Amino acid sequence: MTNQYISKKICSSILYLGIASISFLGSACRQESVDAGPKPIPFPQPTNFPPPVYDLSSNPLTQEGFELGRKLFYEVKFSRDNSISCGSCHLQANAFTHHGHDVSHGIDDKVGTRNSPPIQNLAWSKSFFWDGGVFNLDLQPLAPIENPVEMDEKLPVILEKLRKDPAYPPLFNRAFGTNEINTNRVLKAMSQFMLMCVSADTKYDAYIRKKVSLSAAEMSGLSTFQQKCASCHSTDLFTDEKFHNNGLPPSLVDDKGRFFITLQEKDKYTFKTPSLRNIALTGPYMHDGRFRTLDAVLEHYNSGVIFSPTLDPLLQSTLGQPGIRITMEEKRNLIAFLNTLSDNSFIRDPKLSEQ
Repeated sequence: MTNQYISKKICSSILYLGIASISFLGSACRQESVDAGPKPIPFPQPTNFPPPVYDLSSNPLTQEGFELGRKLFYEVKFSRDNSISCGSCHLQANAFTHHGHDVSHGIDDKVGTRNSPPIQNLAWSKSFFWDGGVFNLDLQPLAPIENPVEMDEKLPVILEKLRKDPAYPPLFNRAFGTNEINTNRVLKAMSQFMLMCVSADTKYDAYIRKKVSLSAAEMSGLSTFQQKCASCHSTDLFTDEKFHNNGLPPSLVDDKGRFFITLQEKDKYTFKTPSLRNIALTGPYMHDGRFRTLDAVLEHYNSGVIFSPTLDPLLQSTLGQPGIRITMEEKRNLIAFLNTLSDNSFIRDPKLSEQ
């Protein structure tokens, strides 16, 4: 046997062993990737926001959990006749509100009594809905699911629908480690999607982070806002998370707001302060969508506030008409400032869109 032949055999053996090793290592890496479980993703904490209220340690964010939650958010099986999803009344282009509807339209085109609040920055919310009737984001979806004029379905029925859909068991497996589909997993996954709906990339945010300047009108509007509006629309979240009676004349529905939750007289006609982020995109306004424009909202505070025993003290006046006096120039500048709170990257983010 020549040295050349031996060398070729050795080289062939080394080459074979190398290929086998690479193949083995590749297989091992693939196995490790499969066994690694859901991929953690960071919570997008804006620098000018306070720490979130939601306990992220109770529901660690993962790519697989978020993707499952997104699919569930847009799933029509959550309604009795498989016709509407959460996304039907929470449209991304309008900061996840039901744009153009004074109050939400649900199953069978039934009409509710309140305007859909936006799905944004919910990680910082201490309570949910206009009356604050839910105190945990994980429980929030249950209300519209079982409301007879919204989705009109029962969660056990939804679970069975999902179990029978061959697409879902693998998705739950990737997100939670097994194919099991249960209430806790459905709600946790939906929370993961909603937690990632963070809106903090506006002109105002860029101004706060010293990246851009505001125009003269916007700066004047900001000054007026800080003097006359920021008591309730406080912090860079633009809400104090509290409940106020802002002097709206009761409608024919006579919605008493938080009173229906607490049954305390002091809470009659009080509603949760909405965030003003993306306000230019989320009309109509107020809990019942009675105002179509921001101009009409500001004019309400200027001349339309009515007195009642629970009217917020900040709106009461001992000198005639209650409310907050706003000049025409202040109104124009306020609207200019409020337009700086629109977040185009948020409403166009493909990660939050129906896939």
